[in-house]
Amino acid sequence: MPEAILSIQNLEKSFGALRATQSVSVDLVPGEIHVLIGPNGAGKSTLIAQIAGTLLPDSGEIWLDGKNITRLSVAERARRGLGRSFQVSSLAEDLSVKRNVMIAVQALQGSSFRFWTPVHSDPSLVGPALEALTRMGLDARADTPVAELSHGERRQVEVACALALKPIALLLDEPMAGLGPEGTAKLTLLLEKLKHDVPILLIEHDMDAVFRLADRISVLVAGEVVAHGDSDAIRNNPQVREAYLGDDRCSA
Repeated sequence: MPEAILSIQNLEKSFGALRATQSVSVDLVPGEIHVLIGPNGAGKSTLIAQIAGTLLPDSGEIWLDGKNITRLSVAERARRGLGRSFQVSSLAEDLSVKRNVMIAVQALQGSSFRFWTPVHSDPSLVGPALEALTRMGLDARADTPVAELSHGERRQVEVACALALKPIALLLDEPMAGLGPEGTAKLTLLLEKLKHDVPILLIEHDMDAVFRLADRISVLVAGEVVAHGDSDAIRNNPQVREAYLGDDRCSA
C-alpha cells in the first residue's frame, strides 16, 4: 500500500468521564476514499473536528504529507493542504456560486485586499474558482446566486470551495445528507472521479453510497475503531452487523 498522505495516530479525547475518542488510528493513502461509519454518538464528528483542527486532542498525533500538524490552526492546516467540507452549509446565499468559491481561494491566499485589480475579475481568484467548479460539474452555474441552487448543487459548491484550496487530502462530512436518489447518484459519480486527484476521508450515513465509494471502511463505535476493511469485509463482520449495520442492511 502507498505511504499515507494523512495519518491519524492514537488520538484520544475526553469530555469529563466521557471518552469521545479512544486510541483512534486511521490513515488515508493517495487515490482512495476511506469512509468512516458508525452509529449516532459514535464520535465521528469529534474525530473530524480533531483532524480539521477545531478541537485539539488530549493525546495522539495527526500527520499530513509527512509533517506533524497536531497543534496547527485550522487555517494553517488548510494552507498545508487539508481541505474540508462541512456537515452544515456555510455558503453565502446572496452571492454567486463563483464568488463563494473565490472567497475560499482568497482565504487561502491570506489577503482580503486587491489594490490594483477588482476582486470580481482578479485572475488569481477567478481561475482557481472556475477550475474547481468545472471539476464539480458546476461551471455552467458559476454566475447563479447560491439561493437559486438545488440542495444537491449546494453540496457540490461546498466541495468545490474545498477543492479551490488545492488540498492534498480532503475531509467530507456527510456530503449526501438531505440529497434525494438523483442528487446522491450524481455526487457519488463526482467523488469516484475526484479521488484519483485528491484522496478523500469521508463520513457518510448513506450505506449504498458508502459501499459503492469506499476503498476502505473504518467503523467507529463509542469512540473506538472496532473494524477496518473493504466493503465485503465490513458487510460480513459480525461485530459491525450487531453494533451498527443490522442483518437486513448488510444483506441488501
